[in-house]
Amino acid sequence: MEDGATVTMEWIGAMGVRFWWLAPLSLATFLVSLLLVPVLVVRIPRDYFTHAERPGTLWRHRHPLLRFSFLAAKNLLGVFLLLIGMAMLVLPGQGLLTLFLGLVLIDIRGKYRLERWLVGKRPVLRSLNWLRRRAGHPALRVRRIKRPLR
Repeated sequence: MEDGATVTMEWIGAMGVRFWWLAPLSLATFLVSLLLVPVLVVRIPRDYFTHAERPGTLWRHRHPLLRFSFLAAKNLLGVFLLLIGMAMLVLPGQGLLTLFLGLVLIDIRGKYRLERWLVGKRPVLRSLNWLRRRAGHPALRVRRIKRPLR
């Protein structure tokens, strides 16, 4: 019976070139996360998570074509960050933070409540505020969600 390392090495050898694209992808996602994640975390308004409902955006009164273009680009970037974040769960990089920022960027129903719940988790809030502190920005304020009685 073969050990796990031998089987793994045989599998890598059998995959050949198809497997080696993971190394540059891993490096690229790591570099993108190092550059993009802190920039996006700093841009979150300090009181974004204190409202009961999602605050209105600056783009709501713009020309419809301009607003649509911005929303499309924002959602594409969000989906891209979600995909990269999922990859970084197994590859080097800041997977959870990247997933969170991808989620923040996309527009889906119930997203704001999910964002507030995630940011309310102590490790997530601590990580976000650490990045903000390093950039000289104030910590995020979070209003805790009260769960309705069932």
